[in-house]
Amino acid sequence: MGTLAIALGSFLGFIVAYHTYGRWLARKLFRLDANRVVPSVEINDGVDYVPTRVEVLFGHHFTSIAGTGPIVGPAIAIMWGWVPALLWVLLGSIFIGAVHDFGALVVSLRNRGQTIGEVAGRLINPRAKILFLLILFLCLLIVLAIFGMVIALVFKQFPCSVIPVWLQLPLAVAIGWWTYRRKGHLFWPALIVLAIMYFTVWLGNYFTGFQSIGNFFSDMPTWIWVLILMIYCYIASVLPVTTLLQPRDYINSHQLIVAMFLIVAGIGVASFSGLNGQQLELVAPAVDMHPAEAPPIWPFLFITIACGAVSGFHSLVASGTSSKQIAREPHALLVGYGSMLTEAALAVMVICAVAAGIGMGNDLDFKRGNTTFFSDITGSKYEVYAVNNEVCVRNQHGDVAVCPVGQKIKLAGGSLLVLKNGNRVKVQLAGQIAWKKQYGNWKLAGQLGSTVAAFVRGAGNFLGSLGIPTGMAVAIMGVMVACFASTTLDTATRLQRYVVTELGTALRIKSLTSRHGATAFAVVTAGIVALLPAPGAMAAYLAKQPGATWLDALNATSGSGGLLLWPLFGASNQLLAGLAFMVITFYLLRRRRPVVYTLVPGIAMLVMPAWAMVHQVTECFHKGQWHLVGVGAGILALEAWMILEAVGMWRQARGHLETNLPNSSAAGATKDEDFVKVGP
Repeated sequence: MGTLAIALGSFLGFIVAYHTYGRWLARKLFRLDANRVVPSVEINDGVDYVPTRVEVLFGHHFTSIAGTGPIVGPAIAIMWGWVPALLWVLLGSIFIGAVHDFGALVVSLRNRGQTIGEVAGRLINPRAKILFLLILFLCLLIVLAIFGMVIALVFKQFPCSVIPVWLQLPLAVAIGWWTYRRKGHLFWPALIVLAIMYFTVWLGNYFTGFQSIGNFFSDMPTWIWVLILMIYCYIASVLPVTTLLQPRDYINSHQLIVAMFLIVAGIGVASFSGLNGQQLELVAPAVDMHPAEAPPIWPFLFITIACGAVSGFHSLVASGTSSKQIAREPHALLVGYGSMLTEAALAVMVICAVAAGIGMGNDLDFKRGNTTFFSDITGSKYEVYAVNNEVCVRNQHGDVAVCPVGQKIKLAGGSLLVLKNGNRVKVQLAGQIAWKKQYGNWKLAGQLGSTVAAFVRGAGNFLGSLGIPTGMAVAIMGVMVACFASTTLDTATRLQRYVVTELGTALRIKSLTSRHGATAFAVVTAGIVALLPAPGAMAAYLAKQPGATWLDALNATSGSGGLLLWPLFGASNQLLAGLAFMVITFYLLRRRRPVVYTLVPGIAMLVMPAWAMVHQVTECFHKGQWHLVGVGAGILALEAWMILEAVGMWRQARGHLETNLPNSSAAGATKDEDFVKVGP
């Protein structure tokens, strides 16, 4: 019952926050005006600026900001206990994250849909614009490189996700054509596409032919997948938003709603009936200030859980794509504030899945002849191995127990059940020992593949309590993760194109100002970073494998360099949120509106991530990881420079409005009541 209370109580809190604090921000602080002409109407170029129905735009914005962030972050932070993780998601999303997203969206709306970096030049000073754009470029470069690798890893872990994810693309184009060219409705076609996707998931689980296709694609080398994904990103990011981006994201928003409904329903059923004789309980610790090999909870909790509480990447989506599609200003409340709270609800589901769902069953799958290990809650160590036709469990004292298929063995803090004994032995742990196996130490829990698998396994158990077969349940969750990651990837490419274009314009590099030139630069640089082997990795591989070729070494080591940037992603992303808060605060400051609601969370999101980044750079320095030292120190230097620029402008900006936007043709497009109240 505790897990169900956490889920329902959190949802209720989000609903109350939206209708109280969110509406107050819209009415009193940002003063949304239904009569103001928005950028999508003023510019409307049919490619990036397109007035969009609010439910469709909500789907795009939500799926773009979500990605794998609200899954990976909470699935790692649970190491410090489910209570700190839950409190940060609840309080952080309501008072920091949703305010950040909402504010960035409104500020961009009032500046003809410019990105938050471009707006910084008008609200702070021109130097701040260049600094911010450079920071955005570095952060998006990391996002593109990491998410390209994440999707490749998801395809390898969950082969059943390959066909549904790629099938979604032509179907999304088809319903986009139906909606915008034939003026048809989007809702029912989106549901039909979703049903087709789930049908292919079912085929992938029960038909050998579909399994073989999925396995073939999932077995492709990582570097080939990255190349394919980068080519896809180029095509998707230069197409009009109505062709692929909007319909595909709308489909994915329905997919998430279905998945969240199934998870909540599964929690409800499991709370009373359990699964395979195992009751639902919170098996993760409530609080653990010093988990094995983990960094300190202060400040790392606040950068580990990013997208579920607050994320600087959201300001890029809000000011990069969503502000160009809002049809009426009041829609910004649902799109900006509401999407963040929905993402926080997903993060709560992840916490429930990894804190309780894993305890209902965590499979150990290994080849016959190999051995796998785990520990019970007393610290006693066990090894599991297969001899002849028997599966044996031996503890640290040398005592051996033979485990027949289908028989459950009780252990301290859980149980062990042999599910399969063939060429591959499958053993299921349950209870606290199942959680302990997944979260034995920080290094194990912090791997990208491990965190995604933890959520998919825990959520799959919730779906299993509804009678959905385990394979199908895991496949549904795996497809959702892959679809969300691909959504974030091509949205980030479009955002990087905007940033590169603005940098090219500011630095007068003509080749970077065109749509195709900027996109090509964004994709090529991200592809290089994603594919880059770690320093010395190929040479080390060839030394260990005398007969191997350079292609074998590339297949084995490609992406290892890009993944080295993963430790810096959290801190740089959260520092970006602090800078976005700075721009929003200057917008309010120039209009003599209260700034405490953005200044306080903004300072917190500058201090905590900078603290974490200094800690990480110091560790990298001692380990001799000079590439991480260089990237981290560079980001810190740019951030510090921009903060100094802002501090220097503070007194001068108070009550002094920025100059009106040039080239504004539509009546009321840049009208702001404050422009007539306060002189420059």
